[in-house]
Amino acid sequence: MGLTTDGPGPMTQGTSGTGQMSIEDQERYSRQVLFAGIGEAGQRRLRQGHVAVVGVGATGAAAAGLLARAGVGRLTLIDRDFVEPSNLQRQVLFDEDDARQALPKAEAARRHLARINAGVELTARIADLVPANAAELLGDAGLILDCTDNFETRYLINDLAVRDGRPWIYAAAVGAYAATMNILPKLLPQQDPELWTPTACLACIFPQAPTGNVETCDTAGILSTAVNLAASLQVTEALKLLTGQAQRMRRTLLSWDLWTGERSEVATGRPHAGCSVCGQRVFAALAGAARPHITLCGRNSVQIHEHHRPLDLAELRLRLVPLGPVRANDMLLRFEVAPYTLTVFPDGRALIQGTTDTALARSLYARYIGS
Repeated sequence: MGLTTDGPGPMTQGTSGTGQMSIEDQERYSRQVLFAGIGEAGQRRLRQGHVAVVGVGATGAAAAGLLARAGVGRLTLIDRDFVEPSNLQRQVLFDEDDARQALPKAEAARRHLARINAGVELTARIADLVPANAAELLGDAGLILDCTDNFETRYLINDLAVRDGRPWIYAAAVGAYAATMNILPKLLPQQDPELWTPTACLACIFPQAPTGNVETCDTAGILSTAVNLAASLQVTEALKLLTGQAQRMRRTLLSWDLWTGERSEVATGRPHAGCSVCGQRVFAALAGAARPHITLCGRNSVQIHEHHRPLDLAELRLRLVPLGPVRANDMLLRFEVAPYTLTVFPDGRALIQGTTDTALARSLYARYIGS
């Protein structure tokens, strides 16, 4: 199906599932059905599930692949970024052609997953998850997987999930370190009280984002094995929830350093008294309070997302060609003006590579794209 630009970001969609197990499905999932924790009933429930994966980079690519192979019926893939050669070491859904074309990660993931399992409904959203579009992008997904690289987005997911009584699973990987945490919010009055017993939310455990010398992929590197461990732990917990076994979900923040072998768990079994989010229901991140520009993990870049207006990439290409090298398709445009590269999306969002100075990034945007 062709690319559209409805809503806050381009969307592509694949085939839809029926929710029933065909003869082919019985063969495809036969080994998974043999596992006592899933069985035929669990497999049918997976077919009816809808999971939103926020961030389809390293952890998200691995998690989305596992979910598609497990037969989860609907996947919404949300990512603001594009594939680069440095991604190929750990982002398992992508290949060299994706990097050469600088395909948006959400769309590249959708294409590969469609070849893995044509029975899964796949929706790619090429967009940055922000307060203005979060509810629309996440839609009616029954479970949200956090596969992002920043706490601003995680707090936003936490706010929306707590507000709506929607479960989500935090995951992180950097260096040789992997961590995950299940968040089961307090149920709303209209929800079935038997669904789950609430856990702590992200704000209970991290009232404020970590500060100081926080390691990133750019400073500490990253092992693909840590990425895949985080995704495997995250998706295993997702399978428990999707098959109606929330009582089996881990109720700790689990962290594991694969290189040293150190492992730790912090109890998250109960909401913290006085938590501003799940206790007082103050949703500052969802309201957009103090949301900054985000320096992207793994490279010298600033994202500009102040200008939410449609851009004609074909017209922009004609305007920029005399000024420097330009590559463009209907999903993005890349313009090089040494030592910077501007990657622009149809909704006006841009990634400015070559600087972490937001003032300079804004200046480059205004000069070449327009204010």
